[in-house]
Amino acid sequence: MAKIDTRRTREHLNAFEFTELFVEELGWGRPASTRYETAEAGGVEYRRRRVAELAGVVVMEVETDDIPDAGARAAIHRQISELHYENLLVFVDRERTRSLWYWVKRENGKRVPREHPYFHGQTGDLFLSRLSGLFMDLGDFDEEGNVREGVVGVANRLRDSLDVERVTRKFYRDFKDQHDFFLGMIEGIGDERDRRWYASVMLNRLMFIYFLQEKFFLDGGATRYLRKKLEQAEGRGGYWYYDVFLQDLFFEGFAKPAAQRSERVRELLGEIPYLSGGLFLRHSLEERYAIRIPDTAFERLLALFESYSWNLNDTPGGKDDEINPDVLGYIFEKYINQKAFGAYYTRTEITGYLCEQTIHRLILQKVNDRGVPGAPAPRRFDSLSEMILRLDAPLCRYLLEKVLPELSILDPACGSGAFLVAAMKTLIDIYGPVIGHIKLLNDRYLSDRLAKIEREHPSLPYYIKKQIISSNLFGVDLMEEATEIARLRLFLALVSSVERADQMEPLPNIDFNILAGNSLIGLLQVDEAAFDQRNAQGNLFFKPYRELVREKNRLVKAYRDAAMTEEPDPAKLHDLRKGIEEHRREANRHLNEMLLDEFSRLGIRFEEATWDAARGEQGRPKRRALTLSDIVELHPFHWAYEFDEVLVGRGGFDVIITNPPWDAFKPQGKEFFAEYSELVTTNKMTIKEFEREQGKLLKNGEVREAWLKYHSRFPHANLWFRTSPQFRANQHTPVVNRKRASIDLNLYKLFTEQSYHLLRPRGECGIVVPSGIYTDLGSMGLREMLFARTRVSGLFGFENRKSIFEGVDSRFKFVVLTFEKGGATERFPAAFMRHD
Repeated sequence: MAKIDTRRTREHLNAFEFTELFVEELGWGRPASTRYETAEAGGVEYRRRRVAELAGVVVMEVETDDIPDAGARAAIHRQISELHYENLLVFVDRERTRSLWYWVKRENGKRVPREHPYFHGQTGDLFLSRLSGLFMDLGDFDEEGNVREGVVGVANRLRDSLDVERVTRKFYRDFKDQHDFFLGMIEGIGDERDRRWYASVMLNRLMFIYFLQEKFFLDGGATRYLRKKLEQAEGRGGYWYYDVFLQDLFFEGFAKPAAQRSERVRELLGEIPYLSGGLFLRHSLEERYAIRIPDTAFERLLALFESYSWNLNDTPGGKDDEINPDVLGYIFEKYINQKAFGAYYTRTEITGYLCEQTIHRLILQKVNDRGVPGAPAPRRFDSLSEMILRLDAPLCRYLLEKVLPELSILDPACGSGAFLVAAMKTLIDIYGPVIGHIKLLNDRYLSDRLAKIEREHPSLPYYIKKQIISSNLFGVDLMEEATEIARLRLFLALVSSVERADQMEPLPNIDFNILAGNSLIGLLQVDEAAFDQRNAQGNLFFKPYRELVREKNRLVKAYRDAAMTEEPDPAKLHDLRKGIEEHRREANRHLNEMLLDEFSRLGIRFEEATWDAARGEQGRPKRRALTLSDIVELHPFHWAYEFDEVLVGRGGFDVIITNPPWDAFKPQGKEFFAEYSELVTTNKMTIKEFEREQGKLLKNGEVREAWLKYHSRFPHANLWFRTSPQFRANQHTPVVNRKRASIDLNLYKLFTEQSYHLLRPRGECGIVVPSGIYTDLGSMGLREMLFARTRVSGLFGFENRKSIFEGVDSRFKFVVLTFEKGGATERFPAAFMRHD
C-alpha cells in the first residue's frame, strides 16, 4: 500500500510549494504550463497559474496583494470555471504567508463555497488530514495510466475532502444512527445492555484509531488505512475484518511491541505503534462472550467517518467544522445519556474558569507556604502570573519536584472527562513557562534534568501530558462506560502532542486513576480493627488492612512499571492485572460487608416494591433485612481503599472540580419508561399523557417487573443519605416557620458535601450546581456548613436564557461555586442572573 510522506508533505504545504505538494506527494499530474497569467474579476486584479491537474480537474493558484473578499472570490471562481469546470482554487497573498483553499459545491442549482484557511507556520495536521483524501497511488490508475475513477471520481474526492459542514450536532445525529445500526449487527451478546456497552467500546476504539490514521501514524503514514483493510476483507467469508484484522490490530498490534508480534501479524498490519494503556487489552465483555461482527457493519461506519475531517488539535479557538476531541466530548456525553442522571455537558468556558480558579489558587498557596523552619521567609506572590514572571531556579525546582507532581485533582462525577481535560490544559499552561525558564536560568541542576528528559523522551509535550495524566488526574463515575470514554479523551489529548509516529511512547495505564462506582456510597474511612477481625474470620490472605492496602498499591505500581518498559512481557502484564482484579474483588467483598453492617446499625431495611394485581397499581412494599447483594447493587465506591495514597497519605484531594447530577434522588418515571416507548420523552409530554402511556406499559409483565426492580433501588439508599453520620447533619432541614423543605434529596447537595469530605484541609473546590443552593430551604444546612467551615471564594449565578446548558429550561438558574476547605466565610464575591 503506497503511503503519503507526511514530513515532505508538511514541508511543501508550509512553504506554499503547491506544484511539488500535488505532483510529488499526492500523485497528481504536472500541467503543461505553470506560467502566471494576469486577469481581473470582481474589481480585483490577480495572477493565476495551474499547479496540478488530474482527469480534467485543475488545481489553480490565485495570487493577489491580499486575500480578496467573498464577493471577489466568487467572481474569480466563476471566471476560472469557464476555463476549467472542475477546479480547486488556492488563494495566496503576495507575501505567500496566508492561503485560502476554495472549492465550490454545486447542489440543486446552487453554488455553496467551501473555504479552508491555511497560514504559514501552522502544524498542518488538519490540512494533511484533508489532503490525504486526494492522494493517488498506483492502484488508482489503469494500465494506460488513466485515472480509473475519471473526472467524476476525482471531483468526488474533492467533495469528500473539502465539503466539511458544521458538525457538532450533525455528527451527533449521524453517530447515534450508526451506533444503533452497529448495535444491531453485533452477534453473540444476548444481554441488551451489554450489547449497547460493547457497541460503544468498539466505536471508541475505532474513532481513536481513525484519529491515528488522520495523524498519519499508521503503517508509515498510509492514507485510508482502515478502508483499505476493509477492501481486503472482500471474499473472505463476511467476518474477516472483525475476526482477523481488528483482533490482530487491537491485541497484537497496539498491545505488543513490534518485536513480540508474529511475522503474519507484522505483514498484515504494517508498521503499527505500540500503545499499551488499557484501551487495547481484552475487555471484560470480550472475555465473557463469543462475539462476531460482520464486515458490512464497518462499511457504513467508515463511510460516516470519511464524510468529516478529523483533527487532534483541541486547543481553544479551534474551528467547529471538524471532528476534534472537544467535539467528541460533547457527543460522548450526550450519547451515554448522562442526562438520565440529571447531568449535562459542561461548556469549556465553565470548565476552564473553574480549573483556573481552583488549580491556580492551590499552586499559589503551596508556593507561598513553602517556608522552611529557621530559614528566611520565601517571596510571596499575589497571583500566579506574578509568580511565573518572577520564577528563579529554586522556585522552578520546587514546582517541578514537589508541587506539580504531587497535585491531586478529582472529578467525582467525571462523565466523559470534560473537567479532567480542562485540568490537564490548565497544568500544561503552568508547565510551559516553568520549563521555558530553565533554558534562561543557566542552572546546572535544572539544565541537566531537562536534558535527561529530552534524551529519554522524543517529545517533551507528550512527556508533560503523560506525567499530568498519570500523576495528577483522578475521576469516578457511576457508569463504567463513561469512565472508558474519559480515559479515551485523555489518550486523544496525549496523542495530539506529537507530530510523528516515532515520537509516541506507550500510553500510560490510568485504569486505576479513573474508576467506576457510586461516589456517594462507600467508606471514606475504614475501621481497621474491625476489618482485621473480619479478615481473620474470612479468607482475605489473613493480612491486616494496612498491609493489604500497601500490597494493592505495590501491585498497581508493578503493573505500571512493567507496562512502561521497552519490551513489556504480555504474559506478566496479564498476570499482574488479574492479580489486581482478584485483590480488589476480595477486598471489596469485605468492605461491602462492613458497609452492610453500617446500614444495619442504622436500622435501614430493604423495601421491595410490589404490584397489587386487584387494583392494577403498585402495592405496599415488602420490608426485609438487607443482604450483601443489595449493597453490591448500589455499586459502592470505597474511597479509603481505592485512593488510599491520596486520602490517607495526603489527607485528601488538593482540588475537586465537577458538575454533578442535578436531579432529585428518586425514581424518574419518564427516564425509565423512555427505554420502552418512543412516545415517552423527558420534556415533551404532559403529566396526563405520560400517566396514560405508563399505564399501558405496566400491563406488560416484563416491563412491570423491571419497573418494580428499579423502584426498589431507592428507599434504602435514601435512608442512608438521611441517617448516616456522613450526611445527616447537613442534608437534613428542620421545620422552620411551619414550613418544611421538600422530602426529596437532591444529588447536587450530596455531591457538594461529599466534595467537602474528600478535600484535604485548605483544598479547593469548584462546582456547578442549581441555584437552589442559595435559595432553597432544604439547602440551609449545606449553606451553614459552607459559611462556617469553608471560605467561599465565588458564587456566580446564571439563568439559562442563552442555552449555556442544552436541554435545560431557559428559565433554569444555576451557580458556579468555588470554596476552600477550612476557616469561615465572612464575605465573598457574587453576581446573579447572568446570561452568558
